Amino acid sequence: MSSKPKDVGEPFAQDGYAHDGFGDMSDRERQVYQGGIQKFNQLGWKQLTIVLIVEAVALGTLSIPSTFATLGMVAGVICCVGIGLIAVYTSYIIGQVKVKFPHISNYPEAGRQMFGRIGYEVVYMMLCLELLLSAGSHCLTGTIAFVNITNSNVCTLVFGVVSMIILLIFAIPPSFSEMAVLGYVDFVSIIIAVGITIIGTGIESNNSIGLSAVNWSAWPKEGLTFSEAFIALSNIIFAYSFALCQFSFMDEMHTPTDFPKSIWALGLMEIFIYTVTGALVYAFVGQDVQSPALLSAGSLLSRIAFGIALPVIFISGSINTVVLGRLIHGRMFKDSNIRFINTKMGWITWLAVVTVLTVLEFVVAEVIPFFDDLLSVISSLFVSGFTFYFPAIMWFMFIRNGSWTAKENILLTVVNSIIFLIGLIVLVGGTYSSIVDIINSYADGSVGGVFSCKST
Repeated sequence: MSSKPKDVGEPFAQDGYAHDGFGDMSDRERQVYQGGIQKFNQLGWKQLTIVLIVEAVALGTLSIPSTFATLGMVAGVICCVGIGLIAVYTSYIIGQVKVKFPHISNYPEAGRQMFGRIGYEVVYMMLCLELLLSAGSHCLTGTIAFVNITNSNVCTLVFGVVSMIILLIFAIPPSFSEMAVLGYVDFVSIIIAVGITIIGTGIESNNSIGLSAVNWSAWPKEGLTFSEAFIALSNIIFAYSFALCQFSFMDEMHTPTDFPKSIWALGLMEIFIYTVTGALVYAFVGQDVQSPALLSAGSLLSRIAFGIALPVIFISGSINTVVLGRLIHGRMFKDSNIRFINTKMGWITWLAVVTVLTVLEFVVAEVIPFFDDLLSVISSLFVSGFTFYFPAIMWFMFIRNGSWTAKENILLTVVNSIIFLIGLIVLVGGTYSSIVDIINSYADGSVGGVFSCKST
């Protein structure tokens, strides 16, 4: 096999190498190939920001207020800002690696660059499972939304199937530049929904008991257990999980060196939205705040907020399906023009892949039918690596110049070592806490069984 790296902008070359059959192509094949290259090389930094927003600013926002109720106002604000800044820094490392190694088209290819074939396969499986679980959490949230909006006694499985179908429809466009168009609707949707939740909870609280009587605290709640604390922390980490798709998104950029603009725009926006939403909703509702946060807005406003939030629930969920579908479809057809999804066979195979994936996401939503624990499982097992310890390793292996003990490297050596340790602590502590809480939830009957008609 040739050691020549793939051309910048060539999508889906999952093995990281160019396939030099261009001269042997027919005119029709040449047109398909060139059309595919053009189709998947149109993303500018503003569109990248929108796509990152679609992937990032969604379910995380809805889980933040409940984490404030667990951790308290002070720790909640510190964690939101601190983890946000770490996520921006590690995403900057990822961007540097992508610019330095243009052939890295996705996170598994970064795994190959770090650890060879084994690294590729391990990271590939991690990323696939993370994306599948994340999209499943959106299917679950869609079910919760429809139950709340309709206020009916219809079996929740019906709403789960409806959510699955909508997720599938939004996952049909295979290009991230096409998804960016939906991103504007997505962003407006979540901002309005969160705004309604904040205003609604404030008015409701003021009319019922008065804002001064709300039982919020600056400190962690009484009797806080290790598992509860880690689940709350893991939900904040999930909210900043945009790094895992960054390689894939940047692979469609026409000017990859523009990535810092997108990272800072998204990072600062997320920190502001999460911190303000978490602090205000917690201050208005107190310890009784629910997750997703939209449930705390009162009966009528909650239904309105969920209705407005439907686009973000399904658009943000579908982009996880698209990234996962691209990984699988590109690997299946890496030596064929079918991977460009601009021929009849390309579209048939693409629709088959995303359909199977969406059905699996529905299964995930029914097997783990509770919001916070599902997000915690995702964060602990996968986001801990993609956002923390993998970028730290990349800095040591690819970005650092000279000895790690050199004077100019000491500070970043300490910073990246701490980030690496944070990732491992989240991996072990978060996974343990999630398992314990899931077992307890089933044991005390707080959730229904697998594929039951009971809502979360």
